[in-house]
Amino acid sequence: MRLASKIFLASSLVILVLAGVGALSLGAVGRLVSVNREITTQTVPALRVTGGLRDQMLSLARLDARYTVLRDRRYATAWKDRVSRVQGDFERLRGLVRTKRERVLLAEAVAAFEAYRSEVLAEHAQPARLRTLGEPRSRALGDRVEDALERLLDETYGRVVDAQAEAARLEARTWTGVLLALGAAVVLALVSTAMLAHRITRSLRRLSAATTAVAAGSYREPIPEARDEIGGLARSFNAMAAQLRRIDETKEEFYATLSHELRSPLTSVREAAYLLRDGVPGQLNAKQARLVTVIGNSTDRLLRLVNQMLELSRLRAGVLPLTRERVDLGRIVARAVDELRPQAEEGGVVLARETVGDQFEARGDEDRLVQVVVNLVANAVRFTPRGGRVTVRLIDAGPEIEIQVEDTGVGIPAAALPRIFDSWRQAHSDRGGTGLGLAVVRGVVLAHGGRVTVESQEGKGSRFTVLLPREP
Repeated sequence: MRLASKIFLASSLVILVLAGVGALSLGAVGRLVSVNREITTQTVPALRVTGGLRDQMLSLARLDARYTVLRDRRYATAWKDRVSRVQGDFERLRGLVRTKRERVLLAEAVAAFEAYRSEVLAEHAQPARLRTLGEPRSRALGDRVEDALERLLDETYGRVVDAQAEAARLEARTWTGVLLALGAAVVLALVSTAMLAHRITRSLRRLSAATTAVAAGSYREPIPEARDEIGGLARSFNAMAAQLRRIDETKEEFYATLSHELRSPLTSVREAAYLLRDGVPGQLNAKQARLVTVIGNSTDRLLRLVNQMLELSRLRAGVLPLTRERVDLGRIVARAVDELRPQAEEGGVVLARETVGDQFEARGDEDRLVQVVVNLVANAVRFTPRGGRVTVRLIDAGPEIEIQVEDTGVGIPAAALPRIFDSWRQAHSDRGGTGLGLAVVRGVVLAHGGRVTVESQEGKGSRFTVLLPREP
């Protein structure tokens, strides 16, 4: 899947979840609004109308009583007007009741009111002399109407209480549902975004690490290739790394072949120069002897260069033969110092040896380790001016043994330090050398399972540290 599709799907998922939360919230709010609307448009008006009907029944009873006592037709007319309004209120109440119980009570109240109205009209139509002095029958019918209205009022009020409780439950449920859904949406959005970011950054980290390895000359296994734009970049990178690996292998093969092929003729030239210098074919004059010496020295230098190239190629290929045996690093350091002491004295440099501790045994190839120390000390002597000092320090560091070569020479420029161990790299090209000595040092140390570091300050000196494990 392409990277754009992954981002689109993750964003769409977040949007859909948020839309679902919005729909859920709107549905809950809609239910809450519906309950509140029923309370405000149905239940509360029903209470108001029912209470008004009960009050109007009291007014009708008073008007009827006044007409009965005073026989004033105005009270009868007012009673009839009030009855018309009561009948209108009953019609309104029919559209406001909702439950079956409310309808039964309303029907009972309407029936009682119709009986009351008929009885009162009949009483009003009787002559005054025929009316009894006892309680009129209309009074009992009015009480029945009031009783039915009272029960209807209680029933409607109960519906109000139930509706308010339902509204409270809906409100609590709405808040709980919305908060839970919103929390789930946020968590899902964070998880999907984190997964997408992790997948993208993981591929980029792999690519960055592989790029760093290629820049350092260490070609690793091909990085995984996904089916997106980063995967396409990984495929291009793998193809580039493979091509660089082939080029590097071709170069190493070329150096190894060249070195191997050059050793035999150079050795022959050197031996011929030695024979001429020793006068085997005949005595040489002074000029001829000087030229033969130049030829011999140049041949020795070329042969050393060829040998270093061959050793470096073998080190990189991992085929340099190493003898694994228990060695005393103190003896190795002593051999290297004794070998280079004449060169140091000739250059006016003090060459000293120091030890810290007393356990310096390790496993490795003695000749190769002597070569490491000789290369480092020779460089230190060459780059230390007359009157300077070179110290070879051997330190017992527990699981490791440190060999430090410290000098008071010209130092290494800061810009050259990161690549000082690369092949053909020289911090000071005017001091001679091939640029392969430190590369060979690093290769031999790595072959022994150790590591080598450098600290330097230009104008004050350098310190190379070789750390070797006691058991590689």
